Amino acid sequence: MSEQEIPEFETPGLRKLPLAAGVIALVGLADSVYLSVKHFTAEPVPCSLVEGCEKVLTSPYAEVAGVPIAAAGALAYFAAFALAVLAAYGDGRAWKMFGGLVTAMAGFSLWLIFLQAFVIGAFCQFCLISAATSLTLFLIFIASALVKKKTSLE
Repeated sequence: MSEQEIPEFETPGLRKLPLAAGVIALVGLADSVYLSVKHFTAEPVPCSLVEGCEKVLTSPYAEVAGVPIAAAGALAYFAAFALAVLAAYGDGRAWKMFGGLVTAMAGFSLWLIFLQAFVIGAFCQFCLISAATSLTLFLIFIASALVKKKTSLE
């Protein structure tokens, strides 16, 4: 291996990022599972921080073919968790796949925030938690790329 090639997470600044991403993905998974369970049990979702959870969660944008988008979110967060754990154990391909996944998740979250703000006219605190989680995962991936690039230039 040449000096220019640095294996995934061999630099001190990168070692903890996949583990942090895994923990954060579990937060998103819990949030998405909670919303999915509330959907399938038809129980109202209590909103204490913002008004509008029910308006958002019962809008036509909240499900596809009867399946809540939160269920798709749960699958995505589980995949992000699994890929982050694999990356933490040195699988560089898993981290690249993680990057692609969280980029898509962050983009979709931005779309959902747009819908809440400008189409539905209400916000759901649990949806915003999910959006913040996916955006945080995306930023962790971007940070890892920046640190790796900086380290490879030194």
